[in-house]
Amino acid sequence: MEMERLFATEKVGGRALYKLQAVTVFVGICLVLCYRATHVPEAGRAAWLGMLAAELWFGFYWVITQSVRWHPIRRRTFKDRLAARYGDRLPCVDIFVCTADPQSEPPSLVMATVLSLMAYNYPPEKLNVYLSDDGGSILTFYALWETSSFAKHWLPFCRRYNVEPRSPAAYFAESEKPNDPRDLEEWSFVKGLYEGMTERIDSVVRSANVPEEIRENHRGFFEWNTGITSKDHQPIVQVLIHGKDRDAVDNEGNVLPTLVYMAREKRPQYHHNFKAGAMNALIRVSSVISNSPIILNVDCDMYSNNSDAIRDAMCFFLDQEMGHKIAFVQHPQNYNNMTKNNIYGNSFNVLNHVELRGFDGVGGPLYIGTGCFHRREVLCGRRFTNDYKEDWDRGIKEKIELSINQTEEKAKSLATCFCEHNTQWGNEIGVKYGCPVEDVITGLTIHCRGWKSVCNNPPREAFTGVGPTTLAQTILQHKRWSEGNFSIFLSKYCPFIFGNGNISLQLQMAYSVYGLWAPNSLPTLYYVIIPSMGLLKGIPLFPKVMSPWIMPYMYVTVVKNIYSAYEALLYGDTLRGWWNGQRMWMIRRITSYLYGVIDTIRKMLGLSKMSFVVSPKVSDEDESKRYEQEIMEFGTSSPDYVIIATIALLNLVCLVGGFCRIFTSGRNMPLNGFFLQVVLCGLLVIINIPIYEAMFLRKDRGRIPVSVTLTSIGFVMLALSVPLF
Repeated sequence: MEMERLFATEKVGGRALYKLQAVTVFVGICLVLCYRATHVPEAGRAAWLGMLAAELWFGFYWVITQSVRWHPIRRRTFKDRLAARYGDRLPCVDIFVCTADPQSEPPSLVMATVLSLMAYNYPPEKLNVYLSDDGGSILTFYALWETSSFAKHWLPFCRRYNVEPRSPAAYFAESEKPNDPRDLEEWSFVKGLYEGMTERIDSVVRSANVPEEIRENHRGFFEWNTGITSKDHQPIVQVLIHGKDRDAVDNEGNVLPTLVYMAREKRPQYHHNFKAGAMNALIRVSSVISNSPIILNVDCDMYSNNSDAIRDAMCFFLDQEMGHKIAFVQHPQNYNNMTKNNIYGNSFNVLNHVELRGFDGVGGPLYIGTGCFHRREVLCGRRFTNDYKEDWDRGIKEKIELSINQTEEKAKSLATCFCEHNTQWGNEIGVKYGCPVEDVITGLTIHCRGWKSVCNNPPREAFTGVGPTTLAQTILQHKRWSEGNFSIFLSKYCPFIFGNGNISLQLQMAYSVYGLWAPNSLPTLYYVIIPSMGLLKGIPLFPKVMSPWIMPYMYVTVVKNIYSAYEALLYGDTLRGWWNGQRMWMIRRITSYLYGVIDTIRKMLGLSKMSFVVSPKVSDEDESKRYEQEIMEFGTSSPDYVIIATIALLNLVCLVGGFCRIFTSGRNMPLNGFFLQVVLCGLLVIINIPIYEAMFLRKDRGRIPVSVTLTSIGFVMLALSVPLF
């Protein structure tokens, strides 16, 4: 008798309408390119050919993006069938959390994430939570030690009241006081315990010192008696809660999940490979402590928002028909601190609901580095074969029992700098080295080994966390992403080369959507500068109003933007939020993506080395207030802001100057010939209104500094003095 499936796959509706508009847009793009190629003027030929090159790129990139929009699918799990079939006979899970700096990533925030992961609706004896501290900080270890005690109260509280979300920080911020006096008493008691713990952690972090009387409470604190630093220290592995220890129980006598602190060895003379190196150290260390067949990795600021997320993932891995083909289950990345109108364009609603599902329809989503369940064997390099069968009892089988001290010493030997020497770690085994977006290249390699992946986006988000709250954080984040993806595209791992013959053409194109983010900067810069300067200097670069060739330009622009706005509204954004997203689309392209191109080329030429900058997870009080009020944050004399201000000022000058020239030149410069340039320049001015306010009207500390404004004015004057080809 055939068993019922543990998950269903459904097509996303509305694709017929999308495909119809996509076909008509494609025809419009072809007509635009035809006009541009057949109507080259004598005057301004170089500018015209530049427009042709930019439009060729935009058309090519638009075709690439169709790969993630043509066949999106939706997954639905059946946890009731999983429970009926397996009960508590479920695989063990190792959960990896990575943190790097107690200043950029406050330990109290990290601990809320750890607690949410310990409190899953899953047999606790089958959960093993590992915290990798790449800063090797005693402050982080102290915070985890405090957490191990609070967990004894938090986990039974979550079970008794079916708490959601199970991050105490998020739960107590969102939940209201219970009406029942007995429930209120316990709610207040647990909240008080949590606030007390958080205050103690924050106090220790502020003082940057763990008092001696506290150090005496756990032997692990003696690891920091040697004057170690964040970049020079021995390997540290401390098992704070051992699931097999009879005394490791909560205050109701229930087993607690295993909880482990790890700081891999750091020495100045060894390259540590950033987060990829931390992940690989965790894979090795966990293999001698729990060795679970499934690994979940989560960023330290992405707490579990759905206590059934592991059971959801198991519906895919344990499905009898398709489970053996699935290497990893990727959940979307969601932020819980987005403003109503998405001021910095960091809402991933469309990406999560359309693009990731589009990936799923052509072979599986890419690995995005957090919220992902992996098969351990696949991460360790196993290739797919049809006869593959997982040993789900790996984490349950009895092994040679070692004492905690012996286990820790064995684990430490696997977290040293030289344990990877002359091995395939970072190449054929584990997470890939040599790229700022190690997650993407690792996922691509897994797909090329014959495995599939699935995207699971349940009604209640599985993971949510803290997104960038300033413009600088947003630009930095996208610079790292665009640079990393572009470096993959230009390497031997280019999807069209590495994936040729291993994955479908559509999946190769899907990976290239993000691989080609960075080069989008060059045609975008051209398009936001040259048509506006042409308007000011009297050089027409588009068809006249009365020409039939104006129709494809207007059709492509209007239809693409209407559909873009429709998608944004459909998946929860506001209309103003969509408009803010268009502004940030332009800003990212002329800053983050431009730097991504420059830095990638510099690295290829050997002029710079790969680096990894941790995105700050905190902002000061003034910045947070402006963020809540949806006021754009500048405040420093960053080169990024010089570019943004220069483009904004240039378009304002060109629009005003162009209108003056049109109205004073009479028939020599009719509006008919410059209509589209006026519209484009006008839209750029409107979209840059917050930039003008930050330069000329605002008085707060988040305004654009006068030095940036003056520098931008200088660049505008210089640009206007240069002949337009």
